Amino acid sequence: MREALTGQRGWQPLWRDPDPKPHYDFVVIGGGGHGLATAYYLARQFGQSSVAVLEKGWIGGGNIGRNTTIVRSNYLLDGNERFYEFSLRLWEGLEQDLNYNVMFSQRSILNLCHGDAQRDEYLRRGNAMLLNGADAEFLDRDGVRTIYPFLNFDNARFPITGGLLQRRAGTARHDAVAWGFARGADARGVDIIQNCEVVGFRIENGICKGVETTRGFIGAGKVGCVVAGSSSRVMEKAGLRLPIESHVLQALVSEGLKPTIDGVVTFGMGHLYLSQSDKGGLVFGGDIDGYNSYAQRGGLPAIEDACEGAIAILPTIGRARVLRTWGGLVDMTMDGSPIIDHTPVEGLYFNGGWCYGGFKAVPGSGWCFAHLLATGTTHEAASAFRLDRFRTGALIDERGAGAQPNLH
Repeated sequence: MREALTGQRGWQPLWRDPDPKPHYDFVVIGGGGHGLATAYYLARQFGQSSVAVLEKGWIGGGNIGRNTTIVRSNYLLDGNERFYEFSLRLWEGLEQDLNYNVMFSQRSILNLCHGDAQRDEYLRRGNAMLLNGADAEFLDRDGVRTIYPFLNFDNARFPITGGLLQRRAGTARHDAVAWGFARGADARGVDIIQNCEVVGFRIENGICKGVETTRGFIGAGKVGCVVAGSSSRVMEKAGLRLPIESHVLQALVSEGLKPTIDGVVTFGMGHLYLSQSDKGGLVFGGDIDGYNSYAQRGGLPAIEDACEGAIAILPTIGRARVLRTWGGLVDMTMDGSPIIDHTPVEGLYFNGGWCYGGFKAVPGSGWCFAHLLATGTTHEAASAFRLDRFRTGALIDERGAGAQPNLH
């Protein structure tokens, strides 16, 4: 109230803007949600204070501010479901832990199904979720109609026959998550260094001694890399080639509308997820652009496909206008599942390959990566996310699409 009446002139920065020190025990490359969460949990959970986060741009300027804000744990395979349920439970206590409002709203997610085969697949996935301690309910046609009576149930091509509901899922304010973790990490002594791009690694006798940056050399006991769609480019500087491709993932938002969608709804016969923001805009997400790119912009076909999916299930929004679109750079692995593991270079660790699932994984990823950096051992929730699984064949192919990143 005081700031509103005094022209908003009294706010103080949420975190410091320090110069880099010559050496840290831990250097985390990447100041997005995952990197900030890693630093926060290193300080909070493992008592480490000699920690630096290096961000080539500004905090909140990457994928953490470019996603569709969905949080869920509705996966089929044990390797994924165990981790995402662990992350969802962290989400449920995150605001109290950070003492910061990230606007986490457990408004549910409903995956619509449109035929018998899809119904059977959803039942199987729901049972797998329950076996891993998550919540799941299968709704028949009437059950879906009770929640969303205005959907297009009698679409000639894609009639709605039911849906898989996870009530504990929902959305959060993406940039508030970055600010909350940054504020919490800074309060525990972590140096958050913006406009500091990593341009190389100093590796001696197979051991990573630190990183070369645009602000000089920074020594480190351990280096963790978590830079999303830039993973391949950064790790290449250490002589490593990753099983990852980078693609643009676009999203779009409509003009503000009256309350329409209470939760998150997905279209079962295409890749479309739809929710409504606190400002009233309908938020759409869909497929990645099928070509490799390091740009944060995409083409119109992916946007058109998302709009077609939305109209198929909710034709009443056909006259709503798209207000803006944007894109994020996602790191797609060969099996569609992430990596949290050490690398062949001693002292260098990697966290990436989050595909479509990066935002909902933020607290779980940060916790597990901090555990790996601090203890040198893999957290049980991330035990399947090994880098060598692409050599051993222990893949986590959630969609069964094979080694085609653009299909996951």
